Amino acid sequence: MSLFEVGGRTTSDVYGNLLDVLELKFKNLRRNKKLLTMSKVCQITGKKVMVGNNVSHSNRKTKRKFFVNLFAKKFYLPEEDRWISLKVSAAGLRIINKKGLAAALKDAQQKGYITNF
Repeated sequence: MSLFEVGGRTTSDVYGNLLDVLELKFKNLRRNKKLLTMSKVCQITGKKVMVGNNVSHSNRKTKRKFFVNLFAKKFYLPEEDRWISLKVSAAGLRIINKKGLAAALKDAQQKGYITNF
């Protein structure tokens, strides 16, 4: 028997149940990949969030973030006869339109922006 009892249950029972609930919630988060892989980086150009200052009229500076203009797009890759999902910036879309999807993916892979697609 434990030193502390809450409603007839020991503290180890209460904390054990709490840990079980937290573990279940974490497993559900892990299943939903979008919650864990939402980095704000373009997979074609490698553009990412920049940090800068908001500058007021009195020249007071406060930190802010400059976010990338990202889109979650699906592209058809005819060479492999399949669809791929990419997070692409507006500049990345222009590169894909100019070079073609296969060439843009090859360049991004060489630069290390994307590992597998």
